Amino acid sequence: MSENAGGRSIRIGCQSWGYDDWVTPAGGDFVFYPTGTKKNEMLPFYSKVFDTIEVDATLYGIPAVSTYEKWYGETGDGFTFSLKTPREVTHDGRLSESTIPVMAEFVSRSEVLKDKLGIFLIQLPPGFDGSKENGQNLRRFLESLPRGFKYAVEFRHPDWFIDWTFDELERNDVTLGLVEGPWLSRQFMFDAIPRLSAPFSYIRIMGERDLDKFYRIHRHRDNELEQWSSAIGQLSATEIFIYVDNYFEGFAPETAAKLQRLFGLPVSRPEQLEEQPSLF
Repeated sequence: MSENAGGRSIRIGCQSWGYDDWVTPAGGDFVFYPTGTKKNEMLPFYSKVFDTIEVDATLYGIPAVSTYEKWYGETGDGFTFSLKTPREVTHDGRLSESTIPVMAEFVSRSEVLKDKLGIFLIQLPPGFDGSKENGQNLRRFLESLPRGFKYAVEFRHPDWFIDWTFDELERNDVTLGLVEGPWLSRQFMFDAIPRLSAPFSYIRIMGERDLDKFYRIHRHRDNELEQWSSAIGQLSATEIFIYVDNYFEGFAPETAAKLQRLFGLPVSRPEQLEEQPSLF
């Protein structure tokens, strides 16, 4: 189900799937999920439209094996889950030595997703600056990561965009998460692209958290999307994961569809997937 463009695999999806605002109201214009869609029906439907998802729930704790098995069973072949590292590791523990076994358990349990396991996102808070202690923690943490998996580190503090950091990432086969958001400028991210050497890339398209309704586009940001499309085209990676949040334009599924069009990928329209009445 992975799509190829220009010889590269580009997966585009949303950041989480369980939004009530995405359910079409009775008698209203179609949104994303058909009218009456229940929470437990959202992921199976979502996976028919997009081939990847960034899971926010793992930020708050390691899911039970049964949860992973449920996710696996509800999605089709070729679907992938990228997982946020628990905040116990990134925000509370700040990659200290005590977080290493927690990360190991998280990765080990996530193996239940098998071929549907995408990238582990290690999202660090804005206050995680480039202090000596944090640098030592980061180095030790990266060296301890279980091998054979894909990892992306998202920094929200400018201290980390230095040669030392890129060297550490490259040495451990970890990529830098590129983010459109309020923490660092877009150009800051674009300038980092030539330094990335991993065969996979991770991009997060985010916006100011100033919206409270997510059923339509509230602000069109096509110019920014075109800038990102051009920048992503300069990546050397052959496997690219892009995840969009609601806050960027107001309605993540449509923003994701815009990106699919920019990359020349096929777009699945959710309104065409509603179950049709049987002829028999």
